[in-house]
This record gives sequence, C-alpha cells and structure tokens, in this order.
Amino acid sequence: MEYRFEKHYTIEEARALLPQVREWLKHLNELRLDLDRFDKRLNSLMSPGHDVGGDMVNRWIRTLAGMQEILGEFQRRAIQIKDVERGLIDFPAVIGGKEVFLCWEHDEDDIEFWHDLDSGYSGREHL
Repeated sequence: MEYRFEKHYTIEEARALLPQVREWLKHLNELRLDLDRFDKRLNSLMSPGHDVGGDMVNRWIRTLAGMQEILGEFQRRAIQIKDVERGLIDFPAVIGGKEVFLCWEHDEDDIEFWHDLDSGYSGREHL
C-alpha cells in the first residue's frame, strides 16, 4: 500500500510529543503576537522621510527567524499545524491499514480523535 506520508505516529509516540508540542505552540503564538506588534509599529514608520532600520527591524527579523525555527521542528517531524492560534495539530498515522491523522487541539488533555486525510476537523472521530 502506498501512503502520502513517510512518517507515521503511533498513539503512544504522538502522546509522548505533546509536552514539547505544547511548548512549541506557546512560543509560536508569543512570537506571532510580537510580529503583529512589530508589523504595526513598522507600518506606522513607513512614511516618507522616516528611517525604518535599526533595532526594530532587527527584532522583527529575529522574531521571524524564531518562528521559522519552530515551524521547522514541526516540519522535520511531519507534524501538521492546521491552526496555530487554536493549536490544532495533526499527526500522520495508520489505523487499520488506512492512513489518517491523529487530531489534537491545545486545550485537550490527550489525543482522543482521528480523521481521514481529506475530511479535516469536521470529520473527527473518537479513537
């Protein structure tokens, strides 16, 4: 059988990653809020005659780099981020020979749901 994903998680493997995933999402959301603040500040400085260089731009670039680093951690592990703000995450898995996603949202204590690759959140079913 041919699968879309090379990496598949068992429920135990996905659960073991949850503490780290929670930390990454928390940091990613903090960086996202920082980026929004920097964007607003930089946009207000973008009028003619203003120098937009310096510390503000350096902080903006470091924030982007921090976000890219965290997103890379998810990408290297083939963990799908469906919604950063909600903390909606999918882990590729195989259940009964069928490729699916183990689905988790940051306010959930445990991974308790799965859905088909194409059905999304609305197709979630209990494990």
